[in-house]
Amino acid sequence: MRKLFRQLQDEGDDSAREKLVNGNLRLVLSVIQRFNNRGEYVDDLFQVGCIGLMKSIDNFDLSHNVKFSTYAVPMIIGEIRRYLRDNNPIRVSRSLRDIAYKALQVREGLISETSKEPTAEEIAKVLEVPHEEIVFALDAIQDPVSLFEPIYNDGGDPIYVMDQISDERNTDSQWIEELALKEGMKRLNDREKMILRKRFFQGKTQMEVAEEIGISQAQVSRLEKAAIKQMNKNIHQ
Repeated sequence: MRKLFRQLQDEGDDSAREKLVNGNLRLVLSVIQRFNNRGEYVDDLFQVGCIGLMKSIDNFDLSHNVKFSTYAVPMIIGEIRRYLRDNNPIRVSRSLRDIAYKALQVREGLISETSKEPTAEEIAKVLEVPHEEIVFALDAIQDPVSLFEPIYNDGGDPIYVMDQISDERNTDSQWIEELALKEGMKRLNDREKMILRKRFFQGKTQMEVAEEIGISQAQVSRLEKAAIKQMNKNIHQ
């Protein structure tokens, strides 16, 4: 992956950018699955998440000793959070909100006992839930607890303490197998693949795509939404 980033940053290689987007779409899918989505909104969140992914690819600094996924996930979450604030098409699931409030209560209790801020893993141990659920739950309610103390900020979305928590259960290969992303793309027709490639791998607007392939912007929008829905359906079969 570092080689692709160097090709993109040093040579402006668009094919490297496309490979980076294609190889990291699983991050977008992983994030949007944390929300309680109704089917008609999945494609919207996927599009917004892809914008966050592309921003993270364009702004990632190899000189900082962090994994790309560590940098990208909070940017994807941030993009989706901004979208939800502006459009409010869906709500965070009740169960996720319940976990967040319980986590805040446990946090206060642990601070009283130990006089120091607890980690996500310590809170998760008390609640007997996976630590990543604590991270996403607290992020969902946007509560400014210590887990969100920024440790790196290059002028864009910051990286928080919570983003440094490792997830040993989900390796890249396991994510790819679990989400079957490649298989999902294979089942799309040529036009759908082309539209998604131009929109999310090359970062073009719907109008630009429409002009290139000779159809209206409205047609591009419909085809894009249909392709995303089909890909999500393929992934979750």
